[in-house]
Amino acid sequence: MSTTQSERLRGLLEPLVSAADLDLEEIEVSRAGRRRTLRIVVDSDDGVELDACAELSRAISQKLDETDAMGEDEYVLEVTSPGADRPLTQHRHYVRAVGRLVKLQLTEGGELVARILTVDDEGLDLEVPGVKGRKPTARRVAFGEIGKARVEIEFNRKDKKEEEA
Repeated sequence: MSTTQSERLRGLLEPLVSAADLDLEEIEVSRAGRRRTLRIVVDSDDGVELDACAELSRAISQKLDETDAMGEDEYVLEVTSPGADRPLTQHRHYVRAVGRLVKLQLTEGGELVARILTVDDEGLDLEVPGVKGRKPTARRVAFGEIGKARVEIEFNRKDKKEEEA
């Protein structure tokens, strides 16, 4: 997708997404043969419910029908939340991942798997799990030291709601 089309779509759709109390994470137009797909990824601090995606999809569809932003060709509109394995690239992504296990690729080389305890403007306070029965250790990592980051999926960890019950 051209930068101009991406910027135009973002300018057109961001107010709709913001009005729904969501963040516009990504806009992607892909083509498979004659078929085009417009994929809008939204998120919030509390996650995104299916009903919110459906309501936003209707509003976006109506707005796109009123304009020529997608041209005359047919397309499929998808409004979705980011996958669990999406990269953490913005400050708000790290804030939303507090309490979660993350895998960090460090700019100096090496990899670190740790739980995010707190996030501030400079970086992360982490709890690095102990190995072979040892206690976890604390570690501070500045944002400038992080090359890539992703949330690690944990199947056996109880979430906060379950722990409070």
